[in-house]
Amino acid sequence: MAFKIYTKTGDAGETALIGGTRIPKSHIRIEAYGTVDELNSWFGVIRDHIQDASLNLSLASVQNTLFVVGSQLATDPDKT
Repeated sequence: MAFKIYTKTGDAGETALIGGTRIPKSHIRIEAYGTVDELNSWFGVIRDHIQDASLNLSLASVQNTLFVVGSQLATDPDKT
C-alpha cells in the first residue's frame, strides 16, 4: 500500500532547504545532498556485511561525517 504525503506547500518544481528557502529541484545542491545520502546508505550496507569491528568503527566515522555534510548541503547558508 502506498501512502501519499501532502505538505500543502505546492510543488511547482521546487523544494525547501532547511531554513525555508525554496529552490528548484534541479538545483545542484539538491543533487549533491541526494548523492551524499546515497553514498551514506551504501556505507551502511557495507557495515552490515563486515565482521571487522575496527573497520566498522572507521566506516561509522565516515558515515557521521557524511551526515554532517548532507545536513550542511540541505541548509540555506544564509539562515544557519
